[in-house]
Amino acid sequence: MSKRTYWQDNLRLVALCLVIWFGVSFVCGILLLDFLNQFEIAGFKLGFWFAQQGSIYVFVALIFFYAWRMSAIDKRHNVEED
Repeated sequence: MSKRTYWQDNLRLVALCLVIWFGVSFVCGILLLDFLNQFEIAGFKLGFWFAQQGSIYVFVALIFFYAWRMSAIDKRHNVEED
């Protein structure tokens, strides 16, 4: 496969991660704050939880997801590291 295809796959993955990051941090933590505060998790309002804890958990999960998917993309394009 070509370098162009490899970078397209890489950029598609980065874009997906950025969309998820934006959705959790900005949309859930700011725009939907009042709506999400109607619900609770462990006694905390959901909007507060997303702004404080949820976004951190999602960011850490995105790091592992990105590493896992990039490894698969590298193998598919025969550019993996030993």
